[in-house]
Amino acid sequence: MNDCIEVIGVVGMFVLVIATVVTVLRQVGQSRRARLVLARERSYESLADRSVTEQEHARRELAELRDRVTALEKILAEVD
Repeated sequence: MNDCIEVIGVVGMFVLVIATVVTVLRQVGQSRRARLVLARERSYESLADRSVTEQEHARRELAELRDRVTALEKILAEVD
């Protein structure tokens, strides 16, 4: 009977250690995935910010080109 109790104790400790290891590994995996998702979101946010900046720059350049074309049209109209 004493051997049976020892076996049950050893099996119980083994199950406890396995459960702890599995839990720790799952938590590490979830933390890693969360960090990757956060990094991806930051990357998209950076890309969006750069896109907005470039779009504003293009809009300013286009407005400048319109002003130049308008000035050229006035000059050509005066020449005619």
